[in-house]
Amino acid sequence: MARMKLKELESHLQQVEEFDEPKILLEQYPTRPHIAACMIHTIASTYGDIEDRSILDLGCGCGVLSIGSVMLGAGHVTGVDIDVSALDTAQQNIEDFDIDNVDLVNLDVREVDNVLRRGLFDVAIMNPPFGTKHNKGLDMLFLEKGLKLASRAVYSLHKTSTREHVLKKAESWGAKPQVLAELRYDLPSTYKHHKKASVDIQVDFIRFEVPR
Repeated sequence: MARMKLKELESHLQQVEEFDEPKILLEQYPTRPHIAACMIHTIASTYGDIEDRSILDLGCGCGVLSIGSVMLGAGHVTGVDIDVSALDTAQQNIEDFDIDNVDLVNLDVREVDNVLRRGLFDVAIMNPPFGTKHNKGLDMLFLEKGLKLASRAVYSLHKTSTREHVLKKAESWGAKPQVLAELRYDLPSTYKHHKKASVDIQVDFIRFEVPR
């Protein structure tokens, strides 16, 4: 099967519906189509970690990473999110794209490894909350759960300003982290307290090889 080109993947992902009313307490920022496409395409083309793999999308939101994974040949995807309304949008997106190998699960990340078992997933992908405001440390909790459930690797986005902490913590858990790219994450003025139309945040796209 010829792999879809990056620009074509991004074009498809631009059609994915985003949050109707993003929740500030959940740090609900959409994963931009460009970033989502770059993530999934790199995971597939450089590491062979998408095609025919079982994927866990932690904090899947409206499903852009799940849908991108299926477009590049994922065997099966499980999307997990705490927010029912986000999952409703994700379900609609999945139906709109006529996808039949994505399951959505309404679950708090804190409980994910009590409900889902290791061995079900080859790879975990995520764009976790950055752990700011009321969610300090939540980004690392997402990563920790991903490392517990994936058998091959975890791919995640983290603020570049936290790189040293993220890499050191991951290594202490036995993972082998590798910064694949530094990206400019364009946050739209989603919430009323945002003064500018958008703000750019530097984020790292990191691969964490799971300890055998």
